[in-house]
Amino acid sequence: QVQLVESGGGLVQPGGSLRLSCAASGSTFTVQAMGWYRQAPGKERELVAGLISGDSANYVDSVKGRFTISRDNAKNTMYLQMNSLKPEDTAVYYCHTRFFRPGLPYLEVWGQGTLVTVSS
Repeated sequence: QVQLVESGGGLVQPGGSLRLSCAASGSTFTVQAMGWYRQAPGKERELVAGLISGDSANYVDSVKGRFTISRDNAKNTMYLQMNSLKPEDTAVYYCHTRFFRPGLPYLEVWGQGTLVTVSS
């Protein structure tokens, strides 16, 4: 069974930094795309940062220049480095991975979510 386990959320003051991690286990499939989403109270889930295999990263405008998505293939882990955090970044953050399976539909897997709270 493929699993994504997140860590790294917490409470941080405005202007601070956090790094989220998302460790994948149980998969032998090729990663087609991966990304970080967030959902704030009363709002829809939005894509914050994404990586499609072979392409460069893309970011929602509100986090450009502040957030960086990366992956360590050796550790099967994806990261989201968040700098210059703002109160409006407060949300539950979810990692997501789409796996390619020959002859089968894509396998979409979500992490359990980690809460990021930016407040003084």
